Amino acid sequence: MADFDRSKQFSEKPKSAFFNRSLTLHSSAMDASTKKPYLRASLNRTDSVKKYYSPFESVKSASNSIKGKVKQLCHLFEGAKSSSSPSEGSQHQIQTKLKSTKSFGSDFRVPSIRLPGTEDRIVVYLTSLRGIRRTYEDCYAVRIIFRGFRVWVDERDISMDSAYRKELQSVLGEKNVSLPQVFIRGKHVGGAEVIKQLFEAGELVKILEGFPIREPGFVCEGCGDVRFVPCMTCSGSRKVYDEDEQVLKRCLDCNENGLVRCPGCAS
Repeated sequence: MADFDRSKQFSEKPKSAFFNRSLTLHSSAMDASTKKPYLRASLNRTDSVKKYYSPFESVKSASNSIKGKVKQLCHLFEGAKSSSSPSEGSQHQIQTKLKSTKSFGSDFRVPSIRLPGTEDRIVVYLTSLRGIRRTYEDCYAVRIIFRGFRVWVDERDISMDSAYRKELQSVLGEKNVSLPQVFIRGKHVGGAEVIKQLFEAGELVKILEGFPIREPGFVCEGCGDVRFVPCMTCSGSRKVYDEDEQVLKRCLDCNENGLVRCPGCAS
């Protein structure tokens, strides 16, 4: 009887341990998860990845943000375009101004300021110095426009002779004068913007009708189109020796730079 009980205990113990292995593993895993909460967080990593890194949701949100920015930029540029576009009143003023210049070549109704002694030429007051970039570019643009028509222009550079500045100030009646200033047939036309508008509208060619045309590539041999040459009396030193008084005196034939107008192209 003792032997039968001993064999029964031996047979029952391994059977319970073998069949309860899954339960022990499950219970140990549960105990470990309750004791170590970071394991539970690691199991939920897939949920967090799906939540924060879902490709469809990220692309959708990005597209919505881009659309919002594009709409803002569209409104911005549309507002700038509408504000920068000229109004009907300004367009009417420009058209009336261009219409008034159509008769400019015949009777010069627009300008009222005259430059005496220049009824047979084109006079441009300008500067060759590059101290102020905008002024130099405007002067250069006007020179290029007139050279394109191959007409002779009386260029009066105020940086080479200060007398031209005083002359322009007295004609316009202003102390501060912007450059360039154009006179055609003795009558004041305006500055660079007016010449550009006339040129673009095709009215400048009508105004210049009747002026002699030079040969292509013509350059003055005396001054190289600089319009000035050194004074022949003092050789540009601005001083001459008076033999009677035996002293140096200021040369009266040249300007403050020791230059005179080129006799070949300034006549």
